[in-house]
Amino acid sequence: MIFDSLKNSALYYGVHPRLKRAFELVAATDWSTMEPGIHELEGRDIYVNVMERALKTKDEAKLEVHDEYIDIQVLVSGNCEAFGWSERSALEKPREAFSREKDIQFFDDEPQTYYTLRPGQFTILFPEDGHAPMVGEGTVRKIIVKVRK
Repeated sequence: MIFDSLKNSALYYGVHPRLKRAFELVAATDWSTMEPGIHELEGRDIYVNVMERALKTKDEAKLEVHDEYIDIQVLVSGNCEAFGWSERSALEKPREAFSREKDIQFFDDEPQTYYTLRPGQFTILFPEDGHAPMVGEGTVRKIIVKVRK
């Protein structure tokens, strides 16, 4: 897991070959006006889900993991969004089997820690990271950039 300010995104270009392009696309787009939904940026190698949603309580937000994609989550508007985080290897309570079609599995484990994302910040979540996004009060607009690993 990486948590930082968008102004520092260039520091992470070397972490994965597609991250530089993904961050360039994030910087070049006005996400405040884009229609919610899935938008392909580079086919299914880099695509974005634009979301406007109400935040959840810690109990409602379940840890999730992915196998095929790295998430770059960016808060576009709203006060803040908390994330629960756990090492994937520590997760022991799957809610269901892994969905290859949706590239997701949910868990009932308690997160090991929480951190808060504010507008202008991002978090990168790798397949090794269990994460419970969308925790807090109110409504947010955010993007989740999916980067094929």
